[in-house]
Amino acid sequence: MDEQDFQLLAVIDETGNITHAADRLYVTQSSVSKRIRQMEQELGTTLLIRSRQGVHFTPAGEIVLRHVHAALDGLDAMRQEIGQSRGKVAGTLAIGTSINYGMYRLPEQLTAYQSRYPLVHTRVTVDRSQDLFAHLLKGRYDVAILRGEFEWGGERILLGRESVCAITCDRDRDRPLASLAQITRRTDAAMEREIAQWMRENRIPASQSRIIVNSTATCVEMVRRGLGWGIVPEMCLAGFTGGIRPLSFANGEPLVRSTYMMVTEQGKELPQVQAFVTLIREMCGDSKNAV
Repeated sequence: MDEQDFQLLAVIDETGNITHAADRLYVTQSSVSKRIRQMEQELGTTLLIRSRQGVHFTPAGEIVLRHVHAALDGLDAMRQEIGQSRGKVAGTLAIGTSINYGMYRLPEQLTAYQSRYPLVHTRVTVDRSQDLFAHLLKGRYDVAILRGEFEWGGERILLGRESVCAITCDRDRDRPLASLAQITRRTDAAMEREIAQWMRENRIPASQSRIIVNSTATCVEMVRRGLGWGIVPEMCLAGFTGGIRPLSFANGEPLVRSTYMMVTEQGKELPQVQAFVTLIREMCGDSKNAV
């Protein structure tokens, strides 16, 4: 077993699912299953039990997992100490980021970060904000970038607010939204309530021919191809050439989506986390938005 095996078992423990672990690690499900079988043969014991609800570690697997986490922590500490002895930022940075931010903002920022701090080993988890927040509370990330409002007792930095927009293809730009099929995407409960309020105020009934997707990018592409209209944050509309209508409530208040960076107390003590927070503040151009 090597460090990649340790990472694999740690991700399986976090996701509870072979397919999700493979997606997280950018490998195939078959290669993950093969490597698990090889580890089980090497150790002479069964590590995982598979079921329709996911995977579960056996008692022997839990023993292995305990040592895996200890080994990963030790490797992280070693890298960080070596980096500090050289006067350089090193160690591991664990980031949780919302799906949209991970797609449209973080790649550019992470490129700049890796260029400045090449000795840092970065682990990025992309998921729904509410799921990320639950893991953040358990200490699984040093820093999380979340969309929406969450009660957080630690440092919380506002990265920006953006309009939420109704979009149509260019052909349907001037047509009433109520006359079009609606493409809806799953979001958090708070945003769904605000969207429902906006639709009530504008007397737009739920479409009878509704398409439901779980991806903002898919929603935008379906709208672009004329399958209906959708509601998405402005962040996702770079290069979109159809109709874009920023939404406002009846009282004139715009419907907006906020993005926050939240930092754990233990993360604030780590140089690599401090460096990441500083860089994100610089690139977002708003270092005074701590709330």
